[in-house]
Amino acid sequence: MFIADTPYAATLADHLARSVRFALEEDLGSGDITAQLIPADTQASARVITREAGVLCGREWFDACFHQIDARLQLNWHVEDGDAVTPNQLLVEIHGAARSILTAERCALNFLQTLSATATAAHHYASRVESLPLAILDTRKTLPGLRLAQKYAVLAGGCQNHRLGLYDRFLIKENHIAACGGIQPAIAQAKRLHPDIPVEIEVETLAQLDEAIAAGADIVMLDNFDTDATRQAVERTAGRVKLESSGDFDLDRLNADLAAGASVDFISVGAITKHIQAMDLSLRLTMDESA
Repeated sequence: MFIADTPYAATLADHLARSVRFALEEDLGSGDITAQLIPADTQASARVITREAGVLCGREWFDACFHQIDARLQLNWHVEDGDAVTPNQLLVEIHGAARSILTAERCALNFLQTLSATATAAHHYASRVESLPLAILDTRKTLPGLRLAQKYAVLAGGCQNHRLGLYDRFLIKENHIAACGGIQPAIAQAKRLHPDIPVEIEVETLAQLDEAIAAGADIVMLDNFDTDATRQAVERTAGRVKLESSGDFDLDRLNADLAAGASVDFISVGAITKHIQAMDLSLRLTMDESA
C-alpha cells in the first residue's frame, strides 16, 4: 500500500513531510554531536530487520527521515506497507554516509515501529470479520501529531477510517445533545447547516435509539451497549438506519456479539490506535570495506 492509494493522499503527503521535519528537529536540536565522531566521508550500509511478526507500515515516513537528512542515501525495500512480516525478516537496506544513517536512524525507526504496530492491531480485527458485512473503524483516539499517519496505518492493516477530524463528518455525542437541547433539535440543526453531510448521533438507551431514528439520523452509534442490548437494537432498527457499536471493544467482545447475532454495520475500536505496542525492529550498521 502507498499514500497514493488513500482518498486523502495530498493531505497525507503534506502531513508526512511536516511530521517528519518536526520529529527530526526535535531530535537534532543544534546537531548530532555523536555522529561527528565519524569522518564525514565514511560510507556504510545498514540492514533493518523485525524481531517479531506483524504487518509492516510506515515506509514513506522512514524514507523521508533519511532523505530529509541526506537526499543521497539509497534505500532498497524488500517489503511494502500492508505486508505480513516474520521474525528476523529483512525489511530494508540503506547505503550512504555513515553519519547520515546514524542521525536519521532513531526517528525513522520510531515512525516505522509505531505505524507497523497500528497496522498489526488493525489486522487482528480485520481478519476476524473479513467474510462478514461489517466494517471495523478507527477513532480519533490517535497519538497527538500522528492522526493521518495512524489513519493510513489502519487502512494498511485492513480496517477502515471513521472521520478524519472534527471537520469532515458529524458525530453528535452526549454533550452536544445536552448543549443543543435534545436529540431532535441537534439532528435538525446539523441538517440545516450541512445537508450534504451524513449525520451520526450517539445514543445510550433503546428509547434514544427510537428518537434518533424518528429525527432522521443517518447513522446511530450505540454507546457502551452490552451484547444483549446491541442485539435488541439491531432487531428494533430493522435496517432503517446504519448502526455503529462503540465502547471498549476488544476481540473477545467482538466474538461475543457475533455469536449472539448482534451484528451491526460498523464497530469503532479505539484500541487499534491507542492500545498499541511498537514493533520490535533492529538496525545494524556495517562499514564499507573501502572505508
